[in-house]
This record gives sequence, C-alpha cells and structure tokens, in this order.
Amino acid sequence: MSTLQISLTIAGGLLLAGVVAHSAWSARKNLPKRATPETTSEAGLEPAQTDAPGDSGQEPQERQEPRFDIDGDSGLGALTTLMALEKKPGLDALIDVIAPVVIDAVVSGEAALAAMPSTRRAGSKPFGVEGLSVANGEWEFPCAGQRYSAFQCGVQLANRVGALNQIEYSEFVIKAQAFADAIDGAPEFPEMHDEVARGRELDQFASAHDAQLSFTLRALNTAWSPGYVAQNAARLGFVAGSIPGRMVLPANQQGGAPILGLAFDTQAAMAEDPEQTALREITLSLDVPQVPRGDQPFARMCEAAIALATGMDGVIVDDNGNLIPASAMDGIATELELLYDTLDQRELSAGSVLARRLFS
Repeated sequence: MSTLQISLTIAGGLLLAGVVAHSAWSARKNLPKRATPETTSEAGLEPAQTDAPGDSGQEPQERQEPRFDIDGDSGLGALTTLMALEKKPGLDALIDVIAPVVIDAVVSGEAALAAMPSTRRAGSKPFGVEGLSVANGEWEFPCAGQRYSAFQCGVQLANRVGALNQIEYSEFVIKAQAFADAIDGAPEFPEMHDEVARGRELDQFASAHDAQLSFTLRALNTAWSPGYVAQNAARLGFVAGSIPGRMVLPANQQGGAPILGLAFDTQAAMAEDPEQTALREITLSLDVPQVPRGDQPFARMCEAAIALATGMDGVIVDDNGNLIPASAMDGIATELELLYDTLDQRELSAGSVLARRLFS
C-alpha cells in the first residue's frame, strides 16, 4: 500500500470518527434536560426509618383493607361521617334561590337523609338542603343523630356555566317538592321569573369580573423533561396535582383552592419514559376569584415565573408568544387591585366561600 493510500485511509478514518462524535454530541445536546438526583437533605426530607419486624419488639400489625361497614351502629356513624365530609357551603340568598320548607313536627336527621334526592344538582347548578338544628339553632346539612325544626332548599343562581334558566328552576322545584313531600313539609317557592332575572344579573356581573391569568414559560435552547420541570417547581413549593401534567401551589388554609397551577402536556407526563419526552412550554396559571387577596397570589405568580425562567433557561411570554416585561406585570397588578375592590363591594371577596361557589 502506497503512502498516499495510507494517508487517505487515516484521513477517512479520522473524518468518520469526527462525524460519529459530532452526531453523538448533537444527539446529547438535543436531549431534554433531566432532573438531577438529590440527597434527602437537599430535598428537605428526613431519612425514613424502616425497622424490620421484631426490631422494636412488637409483632407487625396485619394490614386492614378499607371497607364500608353498614351493619349496626357503626354503619350510621360511617354515613354521618361521609355526609360531613361531603358537606357543601351553606346556602346564601346572595347567590342562591332559597325555598323554605315548613314542617309541623320535628324531623330526625335520618329521615331527612333518606328523603334527599339522588343527585345534588338541578341542571348545571348545585342544589342543596339545610335543616334548622334543634340543638344549636343553626342551619346545617342534615346529619344522623340530629333533629330539625325547619328546612330550606336552594339552587345556585349562576356559575361559570351560566345563569339559572327556567328549565333548571323547574327541576329545582321538582326536587324540593319531592323532598318536602317525603318529610311531610310544605315548601314556599319564590316567583320563577324574578329569580331567573336575578340569576342573569348575577351572571353578567360575574362574567365581567372573572379573571383567570396565565403565563407561558418557553425553553430558549434545550427542551425540558417532565421530571426536570417537576423538580424545579417543587423547589418553589409546588406539589403534584390530581391530573398527570399538573402541579399546584397549595393554599395557605386547609380546604382552600390552590394558589397557583402549573401545567404541561398530559401525554408527555404519561409517556413510558417521560425523561425522554421533550417539553418546550409550560403554563403557570392563577384563578383570581378563587384565591384570597391576602395571599398575594399574583406577586407569587410573578416570582415563580421569573424563578422558573431563570433556573430552566427560559422566557416568559403571553398567549401570542410576546415577551412579558416587568412593567406589564406591574400594570396587571394595578388592575387586579381594582378588581379585588369591586368584588369586596359586592360581598364576593376573592377566596371567600361565596366567590368560590360563584366562580366555579
């Protein structure tokens, strides 16, 4: 083999090696960013103690399967507990149609529960029943073991689906009448046209003052994996939501709506190997009427967006893909304060029980 042939062979080999190396580098560069392993101290977790059976000198307890026991006295207690957990916010004339139900004799909670309709909706509107407790003189959802001297049925005037219409009002009347008949009561219904008109007015107000804000975070260069997004969001206090691809910043008070939401592609989150799935965008959202003003949700939304964009090498854009400057965030904050004031004046303060019911 001549010197020229040897030189060409070496050059070809080097070129081929260079092509392979460049391809490998490009493939690695285009892989989405992955979550990095964290120690328990970095993640803010305490090491779990996993004592083997017998180390503590006690026998391991047998695992108990969950069950719904309806036999004997325990069944009544379980039913009462279940109803208490499902208790809805109290009826309020501000956003509900209320029909009093007059009864001649005290009715037990058990009888009231047995008379309840199978569904607690009239069309798209929540339907509720409350009893006036003999024990404490307060209106409450009927409970086993209690006695009631009066009842009232109600249906919500409006929600995000729209205003109460005549068909829904008629369904409310049918449900309330059936409940009253079962407990030997006499309902008194307000005039339908007046209540439907009241529902339309409330719906117009709610539609004009409903604000749901969102920021889009877009990757500048390298895409993100779902795990990488979740890891960075968790550092800011976000936790996994009930739906794949959704995280929430929990409320400060138990039972409150999440302060913020963070969402990305559900299919990416459910992929067989999510870490190989590339995300170019995620959405940070705030449902304004659901969160109290005192929690400063918009300020926390801006802080979270900036922190995530900085930490993940991304930018903050609006629905049209335009960059959102800090000055625009200040303008939105000013407008929100006016909205909060208007809701307060209407006794529908953001984050209150009534506001959460109306804007749902």
